[in-house]
Amino acid sequence: MIGLEDRQALARDIHCAHTAGARLKPACKIAGIDLRTFQRWQAADGLISGDGRPQAVRAMPGHALNEAERARVLAVANQPRFAAVPPARIVPMLADEGVYLASESTFSRVLKAHGQTAHRGRAKAPKSVRPPTTHIATALRQVWCWDMTYLPAQVMGRWFYLYLILDLYSRKIVGWEVHDADHADHAAHLVRRTALAEGIAAMGTKPVLHGDNGSTLKATTVLAMLNWLGVKPSYSRPRVSDDNAYAESLFRTAKYRPEFPAKGFVDLDQARSWATDFVRWYNFDHRHSGIRYVSPAQRHAGEDHAILAARHALYRTARELNPARWSGDTRNWSPVGAVTLNPERDSTVKTHLASHHIQPLAA
Repeated sequence: MIGLEDRQALARDIHCAHTAGARLKPACKIAGIDLRTFQRWQAADGLISGDGRPQAVRAMPGHALNEAERARVLAVANQPRFAAVPPARIVPMLADEGVYLASESTFSRVLKAHGQTAHRGRAKAPKSVRPPTTHIATALRQVWCWDMTYLPAQVMGRWFYLYLILDLYSRKIVGWEVHDADHADHAAHLVRRTALAEGIAAMGTKPVLHGDNGSTLKATTVLAMLNWLGVKPSYSRPRVSDDNAYAESLFRTAKYRPEFPAKGFVDLDQARSWATDFVRWYNFDHRHSGIRYVSPAQRHAGEDHAILAARHALYRTARELNPARWSGDTRNWSPVGAVTLNPERDSTVKTHLASHHIQPLAA
């Protein structure tokens, strides 16, 4: 159904095209309407009063319920035993009693006509809630990701538990601990220690701490600690496997290192020793592909701009020395700007950056 203003605009465009020498049928086709539709608009009052179908008076169908039948449907639906029951259950219950008044859709239409389509019962009506959008980090200490993973012991059925907190912007491991039991007190202690080490108390805006829906990370002890620190908790959406992808990727990197014992750890001290070496390697020696192959510690300290600028200058010099070996621009060594926690539409990220007046970074 085309509105009156749109009809008039299309008619003007078609008339202008026809006056300029175009044939009516191709002009109407380009406008998205049929030639007969355009002729009907001109012959009747279609360009003055618009579409008359919404205001048309239609005769009552012959098989429609009469007033007595509609009143009976309404009376039955308002009986005390059906006060909290929807039409989808009223009709089968009446059928079990050998009574058929109308279909479920007819019950719904009658109730709607009398303003009785509100949620029936004491429970709140269901609401459609939009999934929370992803978090976007444009600087350090804005978004943290954390999780816990199992480290196997040499004793079958025994595990050690590695807790890690990752800064989303720099990819640096800002907090970690290894314990022989999975307990909320360990997670709360790690958050507190990391917040003190990163100087969260002096920040006006506290970071967001994103984790999965594990019971340990959502325990009351942990939530109380986050509230005391001013850190906002965030959790993965149900049935979304990649909502904490950075933490999961970090664990995958850890467990596929050559130093990771294939037969498990002997004791807790060995697990903590391995974790210490891994965190040192990951933060200071590892060249992370997601941040242009600088180390997380370099990006965390703000040294990545100078390093990438030097690489860019080196590549430009190399291209000037041998231009025939370069078919296009040099490798992109511009620093990585904003980092999104999960895959998100580019338009959402751009809108977020524009609202925060974040300028794109360049080497």
